[in-house]
Amino acid sequence: MKNLPLSKVYQLLEPGPVVLLTTARKGRANVMTMSWHMMVEFEPPLVACVVSSANHSFAALRATKECVIAVPALNLAPKVVEVGNCSGRDVEKFERFGLTPAPAERVAPPLVAECFANLECKVADTRFVNQYNLFVLEVLKAWIDPAQKHPKTVHHHGYGRFAVDGEMIKLKSRMR
Repeated sequence: MKNLPLSKVYQLLEPGPVVLLTTARKGRANVMTMSWHMMVEFEPPLVACVVSSANHSFAALRATKECVIAVPALNLAPKVVEVGNCSGRDVEKFERFGLTPAPAERVAPPLVAECFANLECKVADTRFVNQYNLFVLEVLKAWIDPAQKHPKTVHHHGYGRFAVDGEMIKLKSRMR
């Protein structure tokens, strides 16, 4: 074994695919890139996510208590990284990056039409926002694009490095 700097621990425990989070406030939609999220409960589906208080989306999410988590496939990876490298304070990201906002059914923030899945969410718990910038979201409605067959997701490993979903295997499990 060899010492690993603590600043690199997150690269080992990457929680899931890189996603896009949309918010809407005062008639303006925004989209940000997010890697720090995890499932908390199955039914109703609860997702915990960290949105830095430095991000433009933080204030919108805190004020409106709703968002969309959009799951992009590999083909969108370059755009997803570009979205994450600028601020919605300065840029109309949907327009700049050629993303299509689509109306959601249960929340004001838009779906991202190019993504293979979209989850309409409301904030269910804010107890950890002040201390950790952690929101617990309840998924109210889930959408999937059946035209996107077997999409591969992208996983952030830090410093511009990403992994792509690999081969699927099936093992016996008691979970249904």
